[in-house]
This record gives sequence, C-alpha cells and structure tokens, in this order.
Amino acid sequence: MDVDLIFRVAAIGILVAVLNQLLVRSGREEQAMMTTLAGLIVVMMMIIEQISRMFSLIKSTFGF
Repeated sequence: MDVDLIFRVAAIGILVAVLNQLLVRSGREEQAMMTTLAGLIVVMMMIIEQISRMFSLIKSTFGF
C-alpha cells in the first residue's frame, strides 16, 4: 500500500471536516451531511480500487 493513498485519504478527510463545520455553522445541515457523504463515497471508491488491485495480485501470484 502506498503512503500516497494514506495522505490522499487524510487530505479528503480534513477538507470534508472543514466544509462540514462551515456548512453547519451557516445553518445548512443538509448540505453538510451531503458533503460528508460525498467525501465518504470518494474515499470508499479509492479503497475499493486498491482492494481490487490486491486481489488481482493475489490471483496472479497463486496462479488462479
């Protein structure tokens, strides 16, 4: 696993947290929740891609 992936996930988390706080303090709770959900979906897609690559590597290593 690349350290770059960890930094990207952390950057997205920090960005979403700041946007969430800004939106909540301005009274837009629904948009804050949607921003949090969008950030979660982006991170999950990144992690799913890495898991797929891992399974491909395992398959090729063991010859399945």
